[in-house]
Amino acid sequence: MENEKKKEEGKEQEKPEENAPSKPDEGEQPAAKKTIVDEANDSAVRLEKANEVKKELLDREEALEAKKILGGRANAGQAAKPPKTEDEKWAEDAKKRYAGTGMDPTPDDTPTTYG
Repeated sequence: MENEKKKEEGKEQEKPEENAPSKPDEGEQPAAKKTIVDEANDSAVRLEKANEVKKELLDREEALEAKKILGGRANAGQAAKPPKTEDEKWAEDAKKRYAGTGMDPTPDDTPTTYG
């Protein structure tokens, strides 16, 4: 009986802990720990590559925009503003003229026709 208990205790001690890091296979070499400086250098390299890609995309976008402008298609499809009527011009001028005086003749920004 005692021998069986000792064997069971021995088996429990032989079990590797679940939280313990696993040992690398014989063919693999453990990776060296990266220092903060190494990580910063790696990040800088990745950032430089991303900046190069972004610059290339920006150059392409600028070239396309230039082609649109030179081809006359830059503002195509946009609604043109209708010309202002005389009443709208008068209301805008009056609003500028009387701004801050408290005597605004067009308080609702609507053109008003005076008799």
